[in-house]
Amino acid sequence: MSSTNNRYCLDTNVLIQAWLKYYSPKFCPDYWSVLNELGNQGIIFIPQMVNEEILRTDDELSQWLRASKIPVAKVDTNVTNFLKAIYAADPTHKNLVDNTRQRSLADPWIIAHAINENAIVVTKEEKVTAANTNRIKIPNVCDNMGIPWINDFELIERLNIRFSCGIRTKQD
Repeated sequence: MSSTNNRYCLDTNVLIQAWLKYYSPKFCPDYWSVLNELGNQGIIFIPQMVNEEILRTDDELSQWLRASKIPVAKVDTNVTNFLKAIYAADPTHKNLVDNTRQRSLADPWIIAHAINENAIVVTKEEKVTAANTNRIKIPNVCDNMGIPWINDFELIERLNIRFSCGIRTKQD
């Protein structure tokens, strides 16, 4: 891994999708070891709301997160003020949260924490470009607010992370 001066604020979906899909600890334990090391070095962190979203479900990911070294950024006055600024900057930003389904509740907090920590947002979301939708995503708000954002694959590339693969025998 290369060293970096940047800090990265992780969206919930970065952890959930990696766990369930392409970096399952069953076949890619290195990914989770790297996240722990990045957390231990203070390079990555998660907002309190992301932590709460994951811990709401008692599963293997929530167990891993409880034991991980990823710092959890708490809500404070600064973060709350940045959240207010996000909503005040553009009336469409209220569409970031889906209140009817109680989804994406952490999304505005992720951006507020990133502003507070001068961090880059890491998300699996992609920008919504359709003109006929009321829905808005983290990348749209980040762009509107001038906050840098990337996906998790870009994070891996930026940090020059390399995973090693091998074939396990029955004895492993």
